[in-house]
Amino acid sequence: MSTYFIGEGNIGTAPEYREFPRDNDEPRRLLRLNVYFDNPVPTKDGFEDRGGYWAPVELWHHDAEQWQVLFQKGMRVLVDGRTVREEWEDREENPRVTFKIEARRVSILPYRLARVMLLAPPELQRPEAPNEDEPAR
Repeated sequence: MSTYFIGEGNIGTAPEYREFPRDNDEPRRLLRLNVYFDNPVPTKDGFEDRGGYWAPVELWHHDAEQWQVLFQKGMRVLVDGRTVREEWEDREENPRVTFKIEARRVSILPYRLARVMLLAPPELQRPEAPNEDEPAR
């Protein structure tokens, strides 16, 4: 059973990237993020976090390997996906329950960013000019 989820939070650790091979096909790529979803409540002095929680976020995408460098610890993100209940046992074999988020999208929010650089589409990129210090070939 799953429920639609959308939440804003901060990445708490470096992203984890994994590949899972498939027969005669490209591997499945997974990017795992550990995100703290806070609950900021306005107070007279600003905001106070009340009732936040940590949740594992899984993003399955063919570009996951490139995104492991893009997403960084401390970055503010908006996660859109669904929550999924996972049951497991701890070392003492006690039953446990965790909720993870299977993300459709993870968007970077502009808090604490110094700059953003967009790449031009391939059809608009100009070939690099030759370096004048290098001899022509």
